[in-house]
Amino acid sequence: MARVKRGTVSRRKHKKLLSLTKGYRGTKSKLIRVAKEASLHADQYAYHGRKLRKRDNRTLWITRISEAAKKEGISYSVFINKLKKANIELDRKILSDLVVNDPETFKKIVSSVK
Repeated sequence: MARVKRGTVSRRKHKKLLSLTKGYRGTKSKLIRVAKEASLHADQYAYHGRKLRKRDNRTLWITRISEAAKKEGISYSVFINKLKKANIELDRKILSDLVVNDPETFKKIVSSVK
């Protein structure tokens, strides 16, 4: 059986890994074993972070709607409940955008559900 030389393959893999970990502190960007572990952890954190971002955005939307609703004299929970009862199907993202970019429309929505 012929001898297989893997120098170029492993070199390519190592270069790819080191380019992924470029900018990491200390040996995490220099040594292959340490860089591989750092890359694996970074990927896990990035995956989890994508889930957290959705959660954080929803929290932000709710906070914005709540504050704007309080200015109109209605609590957040009552406002959302009345929206559902009035069959106004605007989600929190859209309502938050209205609060920021078009407060007059938001005030009209609040007055229509009161």
